Amino acid sequence: MNSIKPETLSFLKDLKKNNNRIWFAEHKPQFQKLNEEFIEFANVLLAELKNHDNIETPSGKKSVYRIYRDIRFSKDKTPYKKHFSGSFKRATKELRGGYYFHIEPGNSFIAGGFWGPSPKDLLRVRQEIDIDASELIQIISSIGFKSTFGSLQGEKIKTTPRGFDKNHCDIELLRYKQFLVLKKFTDKEVMEKDFYIAALHTFLKMRPFLNYMSSVLITDANGTFISI
Repeated sequence: MNSIKPETLSFLKDLKKNNNRIWFAEHKPQFQKLNEEFIEFANVLLAELKNHDNIETPSGKKSVYRIYRDIRFSKDKTPYKKHFSGSFKRATKELRGGYYFHIEPGNSFIAGGFWGPSPKDLLRVRQEIDIDASELIQIISSIGFKSTFGSLQGEKIKTTPRGFDKNHCDIELLRYKQFLVLKKFTDKEVMEKDFYIAALHTFLKMRPFLNYMSSVLITDANGTFISI
C-alpha cells in the first residue's frame, strides 16, 4: 500500500469522538485491518528509505507504534491515540537521529531529528554552536530546507544554558533542547497515490541536517573523532 486510505482517516475521526474501550472493542476488527494496512505502508516506505540510508529498524511492523496510550501519569485518561504513527532508527552509533511518520485527520506530518537528546549529547551540540554555528545555520537557511520545513523546531529553554554567554550571537540556537524538523500534509495529500514518495522525499531533505548533527556527536569540541 503506497498511500493512506480514506477509511483510515474516517476510523480515526470516529475514534476521536468515541475514545472509550467499549466502542473500540466493537470496532476492533476494523482497527486490526487498518493497522495491517498501515504496517504495509510502513514496509513500503522503509524499503525505499533503505536505498538511501542505513536503517536499523528491521520491518514496518517493528516501526509502528501501538495505538494504546500510557495513561498512568497523564491527566488525559482517554485510552487510545487519535493517530497512526511509526519511526525508523538510523543504524550504527555514527548515524544519529531518526525518522517519524504520523497520520491523523487534519494533522498528518513527516518529521525527524532529535526528540530527547541525552544531557551529554545536548551539551556537545551546544558546544559546537558556541564555537561556530555557521554550518548549521547554512543548512537550516538553505532553500531546500526552508521550502520543506520552514525552520528548525523543538522546545527551548527561556533562559541561557548554564556555562554559555547570554549575549552570544546565536543564543536562540543555544536555547534549543530539542532539534526537530517537520512537514505537514493535508488529508488530501496523504490519500494521494504514492504518498510514500512524498514521505520519502521529505526524509531525504532531512539528511544534511541529520548528517551534520551526527558529525558533531561523534567528535569532541576539537573536532577529534570519539571512540564509540
